[in-house]
Amino acid sequence: MRKYGWIALVVLVLDQLSKLAAQRLTQSLALIPGVLGLRYAENTGMAFGLFAGRPWLLGLLSGAVIIIGLAALRRYQLGRVASVAAMLMLGGAVGNMLDRLFRGYVIDMFEVLFVEFAVFNVADAALTLGCGLMIVSLMLIPKDWSKKHGDTEGNPV
Repeated sequence: MRKYGWIALVVLVLDQLSKLAAQRLTQSLALIPGVLGLRYAENTGMAFGLFAGRPWLLGLLSGAVIIIGLAALRRYQLGRVASVAAMLMLGGAVGNMLDRLFRGYVIDMFEVLFVEFAVFNVADAALTLGCGLMIVSLMLIPKDWSKKHGDTEGNPV
């Protein structure tokens, strides 16, 4: 998994740079007319505004989930798809956690225009893509999940 750590770093950097750029938005813009737009939004909650107003609590919760997730994954020798998925999720989780802890809110900027949907950011997109890849890996690529040597079971999950 370590050799894929650069993916988490790229996600984190792109996320933070896009959030800095979004702060300069003065009005909504259509990137792809009728499909995707840019609109600055501040979210003090998590997905769809849940638990709004408690960013410090969500920041600490994010940190705990990151630590628990990484500890759980250490038991496995992850294959390529599972490693990429884990690093996408790590980069996204850290990006939003940093916003919550240091800004008190998460900056969102991407808006789907053809349906009513939440405004989201690069970290959210990476988390969603990472979760999708993780599901694919778990369901369709079981060899991506072998126990590390020295583990008592030693069998794929």
